[in-house]
Amino acid sequence: MEAIRIFIVEDQTLMRQGLKTILDLEPDMRVIGEAEDGETAIQRVLETRPDVTLMDIQLPRLNGLEATEAICAAWPEAKVIILTTFGRDDYVFQGIRAGAMGFLLKDTPADNLLETIQRVQAGEAFIQPEIASRALLELFGPHAPTIEALTDREGEVLGLLARGYSNREIAEQLVLTEGTVKNHVSNILGKLQAENRTQAADIARRYGLA
Repeated sequence: MEAIRIFIVEDQTLMRQGLKTILDLEPDMRVIGEAEDGETAIQRVLETRPDVTLMDIQLPRLNGLEATEAICAAWPEAKVIILTTFGRDDYVFQGIRAGAMGFLLKDTPADNLLETIQRVQAGEAFIQPEIASRALLELFGPHAPTIEALTDREGEVLGLLARGYSNREIAEQLVLTEGTVKNHVSNILGKLQAENRTQAADIARRYGLA
């Protein structure tokens, strides 16, 4: 299996070198380039076409959100993970609109970073739960949907639902009747304030359940 090719965009030298060290220790990952500012990042990422780009937000010349938007506009297949010390909701919304597929806080453990890179490279969007919680609160106010309201079984059902399983397939996987699964799905939609399965699946992905 070929190594995941990664490009790092980070203006702080120590942070950039630290990320490179972590990634170079993984046999299935390889850092193919680095940039310290947004304008250089656009040029180099479009030249090298990495599998995944790690993008800081606070960059000189052009910030990471603007760089991400420019990269994704020129290359829609780009897979960008936003790294930030901030959990600001407006950054999350801007990043989604720009085309980013992942959002992580810089203090996330190395294992989480590596897992997120693998998931995004495979085409899965991922937002760190701490960031997703704040974004959902901003969207829905004090009554924001939260997976903490779900029972363990409802969480299992939601995870399979988010992966595209039908009620029958969920029933087979969890050894339940299809009627019981329908009841669980109904409860999930109510607790998450979701109008349909698609919205519930989107919330599940934001919390990393898919």
